[in-house]
Amino acid sequence: MGLPKKLTLAHLPTPIEKLERLSATLGKELYLKRDDFTGMELSGNKVRKLEFALQEALEQGAKVLITCGGLQSNHARATAVAARKLGLDCHLVLRGRPQGPDHGNLLLDQLLGCTFTFMEPEDFNDGHLQVMATLKAAYDEKGTPAYLLPMGASNAIGTFGYAAAYEEIRLQEDTLEAPFDTIVCAVGSGGTHAGLVLGNMLGGSRHRVVGVPIAEDSRLFRPIVTQLTTECLDRVAPGTPLPSEKISFLDGYGGRGYALNTPEEMTFIRRIARDEGVFLDPVYTGKAFRGLVTEIEENTGFFADSQRILFVHTGGLYGLFPKSPEFLF
Repeated sequence: MGLPKKLTLAHLPTPIEKLERLSATLGKELYLKRDDFTGMELSGNKVRKLEFALQEALEQGAKVLITCGGLQSNHARATAVAARKLGLDCHLVLRGRPQGPDHGNLLLDQLLGCTFTFMEPEDFNDGHLQVMATLKAAYDEKGTPAYLLPMGASNAIGTFGYAAAYEEIRLQEDTLEAPFDTIVCAVGSGGTHAGLVLGNMLGGSRHRVVGVPIAEDSRLFRPIVTQLTTECLDRVAPGTPLPSEKISFLDGYGGRGYALNTPEEMTFIRRIARDEGVFLDPVYTGKAFRGLVTEIEENTGFFADSQRILFVHTGGLYGLFPKSPEFLF
């Protein structure tokens, strides 16, 4: 496919599993791409993006990684782990402030010895990029070159992670009885969705690729995914047009917003754990997979032409633990 050079951090390829009971109930074949199996510390989709981004960081001589996210950010934790594996330091700019004992991803960030800058939510939303730029300037000035990673590692170089994942899926399809017709993923910052769209285009557009926003909706994410995909196309296939129909979204499942949940979402996560022995996370996969299943159960027609559907399980297990009070047993 001619993608940029990358590191090897993840345990790949991750397996594809069929959800037998759910498939029988819904009358469609549902499969999971188990990207929650990319490695215990690095688990989830973020490491695929980091393999490309951190290759670039090392080439630029970085000694410290600066990135951002929520208090329980999977991306922040994965970046911190990758930094330590590469002998680098990590500075995290996080939305919110710890309340009580650290747990989940934040506990792991502490164990890894990260440096933290905590910001109030209302300040983070509009000011985190400037704070990160100021931190980078300070590190650079004292002779410690810093590399900036955006939220979710969702920039052009990180997007190649899921173009590579798409090719992995295509190779795995060869061992199955029939190919998938649809690939579905959660959309939190846009990079995973954009990478799958890119891979699908470069691979001949064999699949319908659907992104499910877990906060906001496609009005926010369509221009983001379009820009990321276009930037990558310009790098590996200059002049290739990006038809708007290649970027598909399923709206309506963002609930209360980023990392905020409804009782219905938590009940769904518990249902899938008990029916299939699979743990979804409350921020990304719980919302997105609920959207997929709900559309099929309610016969809305959104997936009427989809019979063999692959859902990308992007990880996030550690995000369950801080949410324990919200589960109703």
